Amino acid sequence: MTADDVLTAAQIDDEQVVEAALRPKILDDFVGQERVREQLSLVLDAAKARQRPPDHVLLSGSPGLGKTTLAMIIASELGAPLRITSGPAIERAGDLAALLSTLTEGEVLFLDEIHRMARPAEEMLYVAMEDFRVDVVIGKGPGATAIPLDVAPFTLVGATTRAGLLPGPLRDRFGFVAHLDFYSPEELERVLVRSAALLGVPLRPDGAQEISRRARGTPRIANRLLRRVRDYAEVRADGVVTREVARAALAVYDVDELGLDRLDMAVLDALMRRFGGGPVGLTTLAVAVAEEPETVETVAEPFLVRAGLLARTPRGRVATAAAWQHLGLRPPTPSAADAVLFEVDGP
Repeated sequence: MTADDVLTAAQIDDEQVVEAALRPKILDDFVGQERVREQLSLVLDAAKARQRPPDHVLLSGSPGLGKTTLAMIIASELGAPLRITSGPAIERAGDLAALLSTLTEGEVLFLDEIHRMARPAEEMLYVAMEDFRVDVVIGKGPGATAIPLDVAPFTLVGATTRAGLLPGPLRDRFGFVAHLDFYSPEELERVLVRSAALLGVPLRPDGAQEISRRARGTPRIANRLLRRVRDYAEVRADGVVTREVARAALAVYDVDELGLDRLDMAVLDALMRRFGGGPVGLTTLAVAVAEEPETVETVAEPFLVRAGLLARTPRGRVATAAAWQHLGLRPPTPSAADAVLFEVDGP
């Protein structure tokens, strides 16, 4: 391991410590998602009054909106231990059985990316969620024997970024299902003010406004931009985060007025300059920006579509009029062949 590797590892650890410090510990400190907070508060208060574990909880929404934070808050509010794992880590039913058999009564199990769990483990989870029991199969073929194994009553908190991939039988076993929406700029300003106070960053109201409107409606991105702007303010300014300092810092980090980053701009630039605005297939577009198709589809496209800069059509990805305007380019004039295709395919 080189000195650079040690420095990188130290930086990663520092980022994780900072990220953990910014997470609220109780539901009252959680900013935004007012409806979800009210509903979840009722579920937890009722469970504490009955002195029983609450129903299983399913949280869905885009990355960075607070699903992991809410899972930690649920455990904290209940005064229960928290066990964290993810769907891809559970490759076999035996992995899930070993995990469930070690849970203590009332423990909260947080299963991130639950839609990516292996199917055999998923079917075992059905029984564990309802009857707090798992059936361990010993042997193979006709001589195989299923041995029931009791599991301590627990609360499962599942998180997913793609709720549509969850099978109906699994989704129906959750007693409380919540979807987290993107944050408004005003809500993100409150997140930034709280984070700045915890980090000891002098943040002016106009600086918070500038960062919040470029944070793509996501608290995780807002906090990340705040830390980078803080670095710029400390090194190249007087340490105070104002609108001018935030603008200069975000320009250095390639975050534009709408919050588009390097990948977003690369996708739009390739779509318009190389392919005339589309339509173009996902794989072709990914090759043009030297990224994996999954990266383009899951990281760049959701925000570009939500911002009205890109449209997904049956024929491929298409740049909108707003995208041409944002990049200061003039859209090409449709040819006669394009007009015929448009009439055949419909609007």
